[in-house]
Amino acid sequence: MIHALLDTNVILDVLLDRTPWSTDAAALWQAKLDRRFVACVTATSLTDIFYIIRRYAGREKAWQAVHSSLDQLSVIPVGIDELRLATTLDGNDFEDNLQMACAISRQLDLIVTRNFTGFSRNNIPILTPQQMLLKLASND
Repeated sequence: MIHALLDTNVILDVLLDRTPWSTDAAALWQAKLDRRFVACVTATSLTDIFYIIRRYAGREKAWQAVHSSLDQLSVIPVGIDELRLATTLDGNDFEDNLQMACAISRQLDLIVTRNFTGFSRNNIPILTPQQMLLKLASND
């Protein structure tokens, strides 16, 4: 079973129905619901998700998004070890480094994102949602 970290942008694509990315992101979310892989999210992503969705769609929708994420995704806690590891990674963005650090600490198989530049310097494979869907199809 593949264990993948879903970057915040992929989750927001689904929850905010952001076209053109929402089609692949929604298919990926459905694949997770169908138990074709384990989808993870960092605890810190949930605060970002709430903030962004509240800003664009209102408080009620933001809370729904957080509850959906809590109910349907595996949440990776963020502690001092992940924070320290993130400071040692080569990336230019602390948030992206923290995502990588969480994936490394949990020994995840890959990260799914549309933001290749933020994750370009790491040892974990990076896939777009479309690439992940193709990978899942080839595993069937």
